[in-house]
Amino acid sequence: MAGSFRLSSSLSPVQSRDFPKMRFFNPRIQVPNPAPLLKPTKTANTKVVLPGIVRVAASEMPVTAGKPAAMAESGGLQVDLVTEADLKENGFRSTRRTKIVCTIGPRTCEFEEIEALAVGGMNVARVNMCHGTLEWHRDVIRRVRRLNEEKGFAVAVMMDTEGSEIHMDDLNGAESAKAEDGEIWTFTVRTFDPSSCPERTITVNYDGFAEDVKIGDELLVDGGMVRFVVTEKIGPDVICQCTDPGLLLPRANLTFWRNESLVQERNAMLPTISSKDWLDIDFGIAEGVDFIAVSFVKSAEVIKTLKSYITARSPGSKIAVIAKIESIDSLRNLEEIIEASDGAMVARGDLGAQIPIEQVPSVQKRVVQLCRQLNKPVIVASQLLESMIEYPIPTRAEVADVSEAIGQQADALMLSSESAMGQYPEKALAVLRSVSLRIEKWRREEKHLDATNPSVVSSSTPPSISEEICNTASQMANKLKADAIFVYTKTGQTASLLSRNRPDCPIFAFTPTTSIRRCLNLQWGLIPFRLDFSDDVESNLNRTFSLLKARGMINSGGLIIVVSDVLQSIQAIKVP
Repeated sequence: MAGSFRLSSSLSPVQSRDFPKMRFFNPRIQVPNPAPLLKPTKTANTKVVLPGIVRVAASEMPVTAGKPAAMAESGGLQVDLVTEADLKENGFRSTRRTKIVCTIGPRTCEFEEIEALAVGGMNVARVNMCHGTLEWHRDVIRRVRRLNEEKGFAVAVMMDTEGSEIHMDDLNGAESAKAEDGEIWTFTVRTFDPSSCPERTITVNYDGFAEDVKIGDELLVDGGMVRFVVTEKIGPDVICQCTDPGLLLPRANLTFWRNESLVQERNAMLPTISSKDWLDIDFGIAEGVDFIAVSFVKSAEVIKTLKSYITARSPGSKIAVIAKIESIDSLRNLEEIIEASDGAMVARGDLGAQIPIEQVPSVQKRVVQLCRQLNKPVIVASQLLESMIEYPIPTRAEVADVSEAIGQQADALMLSSESAMGQYPEKALAVLRSVSLRIEKWRREEKHLDATNPSVVSSSTPPSISEEICNTASQMANKLKADAIFVYTKTGQTASLLSRNRPDCPIFAFTPTTSIRRCLNLQWGLIPFRLDFSDDVESNLNRTFSLLKARGMINSGGLIIVVSDVLQSIQAIKVP
């Protein structure tokens, strides 16, 4: 048998009116020594002292881990084999906290290739609607779903809209084209059949392109990966000379600079969500994607409109909307956009084409911190391991860049071309995984837990009972050096609040809903399990311990902090 103590908040109607005034409570907890926890002989007199508006009772409640009654297969514990093997071999603290998003492309679109990415640590599969047909994307999404069903993974699917910004065509089906220094290229609004397209000619999707561009303007491709200067205009054709050589990729974004300033007028009247985007969104809703990432968000109204549309088209849908921060307009309305969204992505490539590149690091840090405060998952994306598109190892500077994003404790990192069309997608994924594990371990060893101060993290949001409970649970886990936090959640919100605090130990999130399990797989530190559970916390613990021990995923004696969004309680318990 094992001992435990429980914190359960209880507020009167009068007290509840005052509760929002309290920023954070810091209970003084007296924990019994390990011997009584393993073999309790009497009720402990554990006391928790809180500000007067919250009453907390604590008692030691023995829990047994008897064999659960027979249950249907759907009522068992669902976890993927990779997580199971990792927990068996390395224990709780070996788990990676930072999540990884992989863009699926020609190099990784077959079932076996997607499975290899999942085994290698992919948490979210991204499909980029700039490329491919709806049929191609449908096949990829269904392969991911099949993988989840057959192998127990919880890989979520993120659909990324194209947006209405100016971009190139698909290079007539070519994977890429090389622009050399001094070469003359033509950008035009004319369209050609692949067989009749002149050499070094690229079609642009914006009809007003030739009118808006002036001789002497600089044309940046894909955030500056290739650079041209406009030398001549002939009707619908814009003649350019390459000044910074590089690789041209299909449907790459185009931006123009004039007198060292970004030319924005051409995009002012373009909608954030184009007619093509709406068709793609209908497709994503029909296929049941988990996330829709919106490109070039200019205001919170765009996010609100899309969320209302999703609700109208698919009532009860759990599709989350991710705002891509990649333009000056996004930065002007940053807080409102993030508040309206379900998460954010720092798309540094396009962002770096619209603001001075030396500002990108500070903007990234600002977005990550703001998302933490507002309890929104945040993804750091673009050019993390760009060199690995062609080479089997990254540059040391790229590793340092990845380490900085992990040190900022972003929820997730994203591979784009590295996994979609690169020569070494699995190696790129392995680099993100290994660097994440090493930097996270270093932070724990050096006790870099400054960012977990709940009073700082939640300073811009009004408090709630669930928030205060999760803040306290995270502090308890750090102070008591708990092996893990278990959270039983029906909506995912409590698990999200725990993740925001970035506790020192991993968070096991148990939810009865498969779609919520997938969505939780984007958030820092969460290990999502699908498990049917009741409102009886002790019964849930009995069953969870039994199932985990039966599969060799947990050992006796470990200290677990247990949180439930059903009873809004905290419990600390030794594994029997």
